[in-house]
Amino acid sequence: MTNMMKENSKKKKAVIQPAGNADRDETPSMEKETKKEPRSAAVKIIPLGGLDRIGMNCTVFEYGNDMIVVDAGIAFPQDDMPGVEVIIPDFTYLEDNADKVRGLILTHGHEDHIGAVPYLLKRVPCDVYGTRLTLGIVEGKLEEHDLDPNMLFEVQAGEVLTLGAFEVEFIHVNHSMPDSVALCIQTPCGRIIMTGDFKIDYTPIGTTPIDLARFAELGRKGVKLLMADSTNVERPGFTPSESTLTTSFDRIFNETSKRIVISTFASNVHRVQQILDASEKWGRKVAVTGRSMENVMSAAEELGYLHIPDGLLVDIADAKYFLPEELTILTTGTQGEPLSALYRMAFGSHSFVSLGENDLVILSSSCIPGNERFVNRIINELYRRNVTVITDRTDDVHVSGHACREELKLIHSLVQAENFIPVHGEYRHLAQHARLASALGMPSSHILIPEAGHTVLLDKKGIRFGDLVEAGHIMIDAGKGNGVESAVLTERRKMAETGIVVVTCCIDLEREMVFEPDLVTKGFILEKENEDLLAFLKERAVHCVLKWLGKGIDDEPTMNARLKEDIGNAIFERTKRKPVIVAHAVYIP
Repeated sequence: MTNMMKENSKKKKAVIQPAGNADRDETPSMEKETKKEPRSAAVKIIPLGGLDRIGMNCTVFEYGNDMIVVDAGIAFPQDDMPGVEVIIPDFTYLEDNADKVRGLILTHGHEDHIGAVPYLLKRVPCDVYGTRLTLGIVEGKLEEHDLDPNMLFEVQAGEVLTLGAFEVEFIHVNHSMPDSVALCIQTPCGRIIMTGDFKIDYTPIGTTPIDLARFAELGRKGVKLLMADSTNVERPGFTPSESTLTTSFDRIFNETSKRIVISTFASNVHRVQQILDASEKWGRKVAVTGRSMENVMSAAEELGYLHIPDGLLVDIADAKYFLPEELTILTTGTQGEPLSALYRMAFGSHSFVSLGENDLVILSSSCIPGNERFVNRIINELYRRNVTVITDRTDDVHVSGHACREELKLIHSLVQAENFIPVHGEYRHLAQHARLASALGMPSSHILIPEAGHTVLLDKKGIRFGDLVEAGHIMIDAGKGNGVESAVLTERRKMAETGIVVVTCCIDLEREMVFEPDLVTKGFILEKENEDLLAFLKERAVHCVLKWLGKGIDDEPTMNARLKEDIGNAIFERTKRKPVIVAHAVYIP
């Protein structure tokens, strides 16, 4: 964390107060301060993401001329999105109301909650509030995007932040990374509790248990609306404590003489610490590979969340100099990402590590829905290389960071909210969480499951649906950071399915063909085996150009369109296929 960010954090303390000072049933001071501006009777809650899929979490709260945004996350692309690196929410509504945005509040530092922060700040510059580790990770992202970290302001659990018509209290919770918080948002229409991602862990690693007492206290004071994490609602019982993995790692490290390669989420700092501790205990050095793992570990160590003993880490380039029983490799790639370090190791393209029978690979993670095929591809390749593989399906090497059903019931019971909106999950998760709330006694009329862009209105009477706003998702091109239009993605899919044909015709100033048309195909046919078809298409190209020149068509755009249409029809006549056609009529002197 830079000194600049620390200074800003201190500067902003003027608008932060302890949680106890904000405990009240109404908000007279806020209403008094804002009497000059006309107010609507309801708070608008506008989810821009985090529904119908895992990831891309982003929610807007609006009252009169004030807006706050909670989280700005990404989702990862599916198989049918070639060339797409990440998916971000459509921020059009925020851009259209940029003068109302009072700040962006982050619940924790996972990519599905902070990955889109740079993209949002480029469109809607605003102050960003989060806990220490969360901002430490975000700061690195801002630097990558050439954004000034001067807009980052640190808060701590137990503090209350005033932003326009809203007072936001930060509540300590447990999750699969440190410094995670829930939010109590005090509005002129009542309290809203947003749990963020959480679990109830009574024996967490490196921190204290979730602040259940604060949830109960707020519940006694009255909560108008609960918005709670739905990710694990399908799982009965309680999520195991992170500390249970210490025994599992200790046993695995003790029983094997193979080189251990462990893949886990880079942001799971507590898990990384356990791996480092086990490696030190059993006399292993640790090599780290994967850019996100290196970045998060560096930030976590600098901020005091990770303790790395002197001499424990070695350069990944020196891995070959250690015996298998002397080394642990800590890597990214839990979700089978094609560019990840684990993927490159599995398929033999990593610069320094080649895997084989002397390796034990541990996938210390769960598979995010939609990524099963990518993960299975890596596992199958590892088995082909005679690597021993351990996953959460075969051994106790992972615990979730999300609350299961009994934990969700406890939060509902403590908060005793009047109304409920399930968030964070696919639709089936949201629907089952709604049923859970109903089973606990909440009337169905007090439960809503909105879609992205569907406004929910909260007032003294309850909640109801309001208008739709522009929402959806934007696909970001790999390596460029630009949005990918759906038409471009459609062409990419089509090229992947049917191939491409490029035809070029040269026309001189006398409006005559100069050379034989040039025709190239990729992914459509084997040219050596289809010479007759290629000759036929060249003849059609000549015929097309001469025909339209004879009719007085001599501008390049029109000729390109005619040529593309004619070649496309000719291909379909012969093959019944429709590849992508690129036609280019070149006019030369």
